[in-house]
Amino acid sequence: MKMLVTGATGKLGTKVVEALLKSVPADQLAVSVRTPEKAKGLAALGVEVRHGDFDSPETLAAAFAGIDRLLIISADGDNETRIRQHTNAVRAAEQAQVGFIAYTSLANASGSGMFLAPPHRAAEEAILKTGIPYSFLRNNWYLENEIASIQGVIAGAPWVTAAGSGKVGWALQQDYAEAAAAVLSGAGHENTIYELSGKLLTQAELAEAVGDVLGKQVSVQQVDDDTYAEIMKGAGVPDFVIPILAGIQQGIREGTLEIESEDFAKVLGRPLTPIRDALRQIIRQISN
Repeated sequence: MKMLVTGATGKLGTKVVEALLKSVPADQLAVSVRTPEKAKGLAALGVEVRHGDFDSPETLAAAFAGIDRLLIISADGDNETRIRQHTNAVRAAEQAQVGFIAYTSLANASGSGMFLAPPHRAAEEAILKTGIPYSFLRNNWYLENEIASIQGVIAGAPWVTAAGSGKVGWALQQDYAEAAAAVLSGAGHENTIYELSGKLLTQAELAEAVGDVLGKQVSVQQVDDDTYAEIMKGAGVPDFVIPILAGIQQGIREGTLEIESEDFAKVLGRPLTPIRDALRQIIRQISN
């Protein structure tokens, strides 16, 4: 059996491959990357490195050839770009007669009002149309997405949010990676949808957990969207990024990530890393 992971040199992809290599022989694993030179370390471990660019469909046909189980890691970019790229990848997987597709999606992708949802909804729909057995890994939110806020708190700033009382199922990227590896390499995951969500917390509750780990009181500054944008601009966030961050805050406020599920522990076969333990790991990493 041959497995392949796309985007294997990205932050999530790197962790997925590392997790797979703990249980899968290297010669059963291939990766598809836009720049093969960046995957020399994987090649040295015996992993087959293939060139695959979501914007060059002709490369994907060769990249996916002979693959039994495929993990498509969602691409970065604006929605139009991502929809095009994901569609290219799914079409190539169908042409290559891949036997199983796992896809890293977004919480409640098929019904979400989050502005980030359309590319994931399009990818899921494209995969369903192929008739290929699938698993949708609906990732809630990476705890690493909050590193800038954590760094601000460490420096003495308040926790700034426009998300109100909206809740998020934060978890470590490592846990998401291990879940993806378990689904790709495991049995019994055909035609499944996993809502991979940690314990639901508000921004204020997360800030409190950060304070507990740091041993300090963290003040939470609840603001409206315009004020949030102004604060982000003042903090040096690039202009083009500000609407994205504001849109995420709005989506959280509207409950788009408020998905309760036990799927994470079910897929991992172990409890999810507790939020304070996860925060300790992140704070240790950014403090080194």
